[in-house]
Amino acid sequence: MATTSTATRLSYALLALATILPLSLATFPHRALLQTCRPKGSIRGKSGSCNPENDSLRHLRVLPGRHQSGHPCTLTLNSFAGNGDGGGASSCTGTFFDDGEKVVALSTGWFDGGSRCQKSVVIRAGNGRSVTAMVVDECDSLHGCDGEHNFEPPCANNIVDGSPAVWKALGLNTDDGEVPITWSDV
Repeated sequence: MATTSTATRLSYALLALATILPLSLATFPHRALLQTCRPKGSIRGKSGSCNPENDSLRHLRVLPGRHQSGHPCTLTLNSFAGNGDGGGASSCTGTFFDDGEKVVALSTGWFDGGSRCQKSVVIRAGNGRSVTAMVVDECDSLHGCDGEHNFEPPCANNIVDGSPAVWKALGLNTDDGEVPITWSDV
């Protein structure tokens, strides 16, 4: 009997720990220090009007995370010009940017409600080159598949969306569409 009672108590203790630990980690004040550029989960997009190009109908959005300087992320290509593929004007300035300007959009978590608007970030490519670019927009990780977002799915949480000038400065081929990079605040 004593063995069963001890085993039962141990089972209850483990169950309680499994229940309490995720809750305590979620409220831990420095949880941003524990996060990397890895997705925290996925949610199927709700709209059926996503652009079928680039396999966007099967795209799963990921929950936004915070950036830890120097961790690997993904650079994607975006035109911030008035007739470009980025949709509307920059959310930071309300203007468009020529493809020759070194500008980026950051995933929702990193955009941090606009706190990085018009601030510089350093982007480093695997080929050893780096470039400084200005944050001008958010790559929306929460909404998509509508006119405002050019009928594209929500942005992943590990994206730095760079202008053609950023790609050129890094010596990257824009035909690749996305490449692994690291970035940090200046």
